[in-house]
Amino acid sequence: MPTLTITARHRSILLAVAQGRAKVAASGYPDLTVDGRWCDHGATWDLLRAGLLRPARPATRGELVPAALTEDGGAVLGLPHAAA
Repeated sequence: MPTLTITARHRSILLAVAQGRAKVAASGYPDLTVDGRWCDHGATWDLLRAGLLRPARPATRGELVPAALTEDGGAVLGLPHAAA
């Protein structure tokens, strides 16, 4: 996992994803919405590149799909490991 200093903004985005309030726009530079509002692009890209969040399912270009935490993303928030 790439090294990323987690800021309050990153943590807030991860929490929104954990709460099911976030969607990822499938594109060359994925964007994220929380409660229907676009998030900070840089922070979103940081989290995606670091492997802390991902689209919950495959999507076609331009489609908004639910965002999901990765195992590492859950660990940042101190969430217990989900059983596979």
